[in-house]
Amino acid sequence: MSDFSTTDQQTLDGKTAQASCAPLFDDKGYTSFAWLQNMDMTPFDFPYINQLLVQGYRDWLQQSNGISWVNEEHTAVFNFTGVRVAGREEDDDEDLELVERCSLSGEMEISQRKLRDGSLAFVYMVPLFCRHHKDEAFAALRFTLSAQHSVSEQDALLPAALHFRSCFYTKFEYIFMEDILGMKNRSDREGRRRSILFQIVKRMHDKIDVEGVLDEVFGSIAYLFPHVDITLYMSQDRHSRNPQVKPLLLHERDEDVCVRAFMKGQMAVNEPVGTEGEMTEIGIPLRGKQGVYGVFHMILPSGAKSMKKVDVELIAMMADTAGTAFENAKLLEQSNVLIHELRLINELVQRLNQSLKLNEIFEFAVQELLKMFLADFCCIVQLDQEENCFKVTSSNVESLRLHSYSGEDGFAGLIRRTGEPVIVSDYRKEGKVSSDFMDMTDSHSLMAVPMKTSGTPRGAILLSSKLPHFFSYDNYKMLQMLAPHIALAVTNAMLHAEVRRLANMDMLTGLYVRHYVDKVIQRHQEKDFCGSLILVDIDQFKQVNDTYGHQTGDQILKSVSDIVRSATRSEDVCARWGGEELAIYLPQLGVQQALEYAEKIRYRVQHETQPQVTVSCGIAEWNWLDEQISIESLFYRADMALYEAKNEGRNRVVIDHVSNS
Repeated sequence: MSDFSTTDQQTLDGKTAQASCAPLFDDKGYTSFAWLQNMDMTPFDFPYINQLLVQGYRDWLQQSNGISWVNEEHTAVFNFTGVRVAGREEDDDEDLELVERCSLSGEMEISQRKLRDGSLAFVYMVPLFCRHHKDEAFAALRFTLSAQHSVSEQDALLPAALHFRSCFYTKFEYIFMEDILGMKNRSDREGRRRSILFQIVKRMHDKIDVEGVLDEVFGSIAYLFPHVDITLYMSQDRHSRNPQVKPLLLHERDEDVCVRAFMKGQMAVNEPVGTEGEMTEIGIPLRGKQGVYGVFHMILPSGAKSMKKVDVELIAMMADTAGTAFENAKLLEQSNVLIHELRLINELVQRLNQSLKLNEIFEFAVQELLKMFLADFCCIVQLDQEENCFKVTSSNVESLRLHSYSGEDGFAGLIRRTGEPVIVSDYRKEGKVSSDFMDMTDSHSLMAVPMKTSGTPRGAILLSSKLPHFFSYDNYKMLQMLAPHIALAVTNAMLHAEVRRLANMDMLTGLYVRHYVDKVIQRHQEKDFCGSLILVDIDQFKQVNDTYGHQTGDQILKSVSDIVRSATRSEDVCARWGGEELAIYLPQLGVQQALEYAEKIRYRVQHETQPQVTVSCGIAEWNWLDEQISIESLFYRADMALYEAKNEGRNRVVIDHVSNS
């Protein structure tokens, strides 16, 4: 028994040694465990040391092998409440009384009892005190020795008890060290986890594109947990090149782990109930500050070791970081898309405003829309309110050009009724609206938006593709942004054409004005080989005004203008030359053909006007063989012929002498 330390002996005797402040390493470099030998329990620990008592008791018996009276037949150990936890069972009531007495007295208690075999024995109950807390015993050790035993109480029982306490504290120190090492391992693991997380966070936030962020997430999880099968189900309208990214179709999934994680924004777990071969599923939301964007679906195969809680938490933290990085990259991507869209809109508007010709605007809009949305077909239709039909004003489908369709049918009719844009993912499957445009082009996907004037649909833009699900929601929004600009350019061109028409039109007669005829004749003289000009003057028109009044005179002027317009060809240009004089230019006609038109006009005016009036006409011709070709010369010669017709008695047609010769 000489192996016990002085400190242990003093503790057993109730004399506690002061804790030394020995350094962790001595001058020889060996570790000092004096601090560990001074670790102790408190009375609050007593209810939880039964297992330690049993383990200490086993070690004590093993180390005392060879001592005849130290075995399970002669010893037992009791906890602080007097309950036997290890050793031989004898008289529990008497043992409890002995434990209470020795705990109160702080000394070994002795009693005598009769054993089961009828022999007489002495029972020694030795209290065991803590290293520092000597007021209460944490346990008691019982020795049962026969009356003939010659062992000295002071020389053998107390050192044996001291040895037991040493075995107990060895186990206590081992558990304490195990806790410290466990804490150190957890701390190291936490430090490693934080280091990994920091590196992952840094790499994620270094990525400025969405695909880069997702690739980094999958790469990190595959590196840390290679046995985990992971898929990202995205809720947004996004096509990813990564095969591990799939759409989250909520209507096709029941209340599975992904739906629960997405709807609640929290991690969800489906653990196997016990059926062999089942897998563990984990759903972790990919969320940012603005919402949940998708769910990471993780599957642990059957037979694989279940992941620790800290590992799942690490993946959850990675998912949160990925959500923030994804959101930032998404915002940057959306900003770039928005900037790109604004540039496209700006360029489109600038180029649309460069022209005020309707045909050019429609053709340019069709080509730009096809290029911008990578569509297969485009069609722009305008509403003809008088005929209640849509007319195709421009399209890259030749068979559709200049066609007319009912104002109530097709997608254009739907837009006219509702005033709302339309997007169709698969026309062949939905088929709610019949469309000649979709049927003739054999298209599947469609975007159609209204072109509004003063808030009312006056036309529609239709874009289609032969592929189903071709157009994204961003394309749909973009087209809605472009449609008002195209409609405005069309309206401006139509207003400009109307202003030009009004500027070149005489309000009373509905004929062109003189300066317009000048421009037309000049253009024709530059490219044609001949042409004729008829000047028409109403005879005695002042007398009509004086006799019937100016209102009647205006009515006579309108009637003569209507006759002139109806008696000529569509390509002929009829104008009010001034006062009661009218001018008719007939491209590519000589004086003899012009004479026939003039005679027809003269005859109809004489017989169709009320009050009756007559007209005089002068005709002049030009051709490419003339020495001098000019507007002034042509008008001068026609005016001279008209003057001659007046002088010869009116109500007649006279041809210029040069033209006649």
